[in-house]
Amino acid sequence: MLLPDSRQRMEVRLYERRREDDTGEWLFLIGAPLWQYAGQGNVEAMEFRTWVTAGQLEPIEGVDLSAVPTHQADPEPPAVSRWGWVLRPKPGGRGSTVHDHDCELAAGGGAEFGLEEALDAMLRPGSQACVHCDAAAVLVPMLQLGQGYK
Repeated sequence: MLLPDSRQRMEVRLYERRREDDTGEWLFLIGAPLWQYAGQGNVEAMEFRTWVTAGQLEPIEGVDLSAVPTHQADPEPPAVSRWGWVLRPKPGGRGSTVHDHDCELAAGGGAEFGLEEALDAMLRPGSQACVHCDAAAVLVPMLQLGQGYK
């Protein structure tokens, strides 16, 4: 890592890298070794962790970074012209498929719903979102929001 005076360098540990959604800029979580006073005349080693940009870092020749956790910005969901969804029963009457209102596989009928009704329909046993249109790309991530929170 290049220190703020632009002359000194420090070897740091790279823990994680991620691409910012809004700017596309890469950020790197690093750990820098430091000393801290522990009281009663004792000093102990510690690590300071912070996020920095690529401008503060220089690669170390021969160091493999392929195992560093890397997080890309999530791709934007497809643009949908209108939030309308069509619910079509599956052949055989077991479950249903939710389609975007413009999906060619939804042509020929089916009940049209708003977003809340489409999400409710997706929660019923045997239901699924169409992968041919935008339904799976838009509705499935919405259902996953909040998963794992108590």
